[in-house]
Amino acid sequence: MNTEHTTPRGTALLLAAAPIGKGRLIDAAGVLPTLAAVPPATLTRTPAGTIVELADPTDQQTVLTRIRAAAAAPGPLTVCLAGQLHLDTKQHLLHVALARATRATLRYTGLPWNWLASELKPRRPGTTTVLVDLIAAPEPWQQICANGLTLGPGIALYGRISPPPPHRRVAEPAYLKAIATTWRSGLNPPIAELHAKAASKTGQDGALFLATDAFPAAAPTRTPPRPTSAAEDPLPAILATAHAGHHDAAASLAEQWESRALHAYGPGSPQAIHWLEVRADLARIAGDPARSCELWMAAADARLALRQHPDDPAVVAPVDRAHHQWQQIPDPQRARELGPHLAALRRHVPGQRPGATQAVQRRLELLDTGAHR
Repeated sequence: MNTEHTTPRGTALLLAAAPIGKGRLIDAAGVLPTLAAVPPATLTRTPAGTIVELADPTDQQTVLTRIRAAAAAPGPLTVCLAGQLHLDTKQHLLHVALARATRATLRYTGLPWNWLASELKPRRPGTTTVLVDLIAAPEPWQQICANGLTLGPGIALYGRISPPPPHRRVAEPAYLKAIATTWRSGLNPPIAELHAKAASKTGQDGALFLATDAFPAAAPTRTPPRPTSAAEDPLPAILATAHAGHHDAAASLAEQWESRALHAYGPGSPQAIHWLEVRADLARIAGDPARSCELWMAAADARLALRQHPDDPAVVAPVDRAHHQWQQIPDPQRARELGPHLAALRRHVPGQRPGATQAVQRRLELLDTGAHR
């Protein structure tokens, strides 16, 4: 049988964009040569594929037209997106900044995230995979840490989102490069496995990793999913367990893996801290901001004990997340208990948001006077 005539051609859209000049946080287009060297059939996971490449585009409508055309193609669609995220000044909506984007003109020189979601929404569920490697400016970083990032049901979204690099350094899209390197080696594992491999190689900068399958786990049942094998990366399965509502089971799995890391690498090791941070995020997903705050602070303390610099994004990120979760704690007494620890951390790790240290102190004063929240 000639499968080329029975299977729709797949499409891969390779989009890399970042502002030109001082506003550039990531060398987004630097990943395109590596991606372009991947066989089209590997990118699209079909016997034949069409590749559309956009390198540092400048025009919002041109980008939208290319996305619309790719989304309208009948076969599977893979989108590889490298760039940086900002909020526009008027509506505070998330945008991928294009080459001529500035803060003042972002609404007209950036790609709104909701445009991308809207164009992909009509596609048949399970036929769309989006892989992202993004740097988020401080405001969207806070928003994403709090609320996550999705493209809607039926769309598989995997990737890495990092805070701005320190000292005006321009980051590289290391996550997508790791994925492209795996593809170029001749391997083409399932997307979740591919993501796990890339995440394990590029998770040292305090990044968030997205792992949203096209078909999310079913509603909670009485029997939670069994633990994943030591031969597999357990994180995607643990996150799926949490998002399915099995919060105790997910936390238990993470604790088991943390125990293994403690045994293999020792207390305070980067491997053990990784699982401490996973547990902190699981507490957030479970709706327990106090526990999440407590664990994020423990992770920050552990990284500082490793002599990581207070400006290191891997240190700043857990303090930022602890701060955000502390603000969500509904019980004034619990917030008062955790506040002094957070205030001490904030004085040592002020982060990139002006006034964060003072904001903790102000809320502590309000809690002490009974005028909480």
